[in-house]
Amino acid sequence: MSSLWRRNSQEKKDNIIFLRNGAVLLEKLITSCDGKRNPIRSFSIKELKIATDNFGQYQFIVYEAYKLYKGFLQNRPVSIMYWYGNDHSQRENDSCYNNIVFPTQMSHKNVLQLIGCCLDTEIPTLVFESAEKGTLADRIHGCRGPHFEPLLVAHRFKIAMEIANAVAYLHLGFRRPIVFRDIKPSKILFDEENVAKLFDFSLSESIPEGETHIKNGQVMGTYGFLAPEYLITSDYNEKCDVYSFGMLLLELLTGKTIMSLHLIAQDDDCLLIEYVKKNVENDTLNEITDPIILEDSSSDGKEEQILAFLLLIFQCVNETPEERPPMMYVAKQLRQFYLSVA
Repeated sequence: MSSLWRRNSQEKKDNIIFLRNGAVLLEKLITSCDGKRNPIRSFSIKELKIATDNFGQYQFIVYEAYKLYKGFLQNRPVSIMYWYGNDHSQRENDSCYNNIVFPTQMSHKNVLQLIGCCLDTEIPTLVFESAEKGTLADRIHGCRGPHFEPLLVAHRFKIAMEIANAVAYLHLGFRRPIVFRDIKPSKILFDEENVAKLFDFSLSESIPEGETHIKNGQVMGTYGFLAPEYLITSDYNEKCDVYSFGMLLLELLTGKTIMSLHLIAQDDDCLLIEYVKKNVENDTLNEITDPIILEDSSSDGKEEQILAFLLLIFQCVNETPEERPPMMYVAKQLRQFYLSVA
């Protein structure tokens, strides 16, 4: 009798969670999708546990406030975003719903596609297309060991071009521009064909209609990738994304994290960008360029390509936001770089 009561009690609790999550999700979708949204499928927690070997530790791809697991669901590989733990903050709830609201509006080959979600869990568990080949941070910094192929110049230009296309799509493809707000290598995944995919819209927002910035009084994102004016005013717009993207390009070029580059620059009594420019002026660029690029013999005119790439970086991280190029320009430049070496 007591076991039956407990089971009924748990079922009621599960139903309350399911209905609450469903109500919030529906409200968010209706208010944000402007009448256009991609249908998403519903999955049970039982299906997702089977798909991920009960969320096994050897299945995860990304480990943050959530874990992104690789799995196999209904005869196809998938990626599953699971918010672990029981004591979730409002920020985690908002982050989860952002990862439903924004991807459902999007159809772009370089944005990780949302397939469906499970409303049985305390915070909805999300199912995306497969991206089991790790993050760009893994590729650049070797977090997953030596089994990744070296990132040659052509590979880096292709990745940069693909993500620039995705960010330009966010800025230009919607009535209200969407700003990503946390562009960095760990937010870029790869599918089985090594196509780069932007993912994790936890901090993303649409710029209010009639406004030029998001003004919410709270600085969020990752130190080292944040535009200087954002740190001062806490106002954010597309040009802040451009700055973050420029810092991502700098990691692609050097093979070092932005934080480690800051430390190196400080040892030389310089700010980071001044330090990089100093190496260009002193003809010591090889000292900060990723050795894999220096050893790459697959492309001609490598020095000119690197200098052109650096010039684009300097444009993106210009201290004056008005002088930073729009992402569409950046994407076109990177496409030219890629075609020159492909």
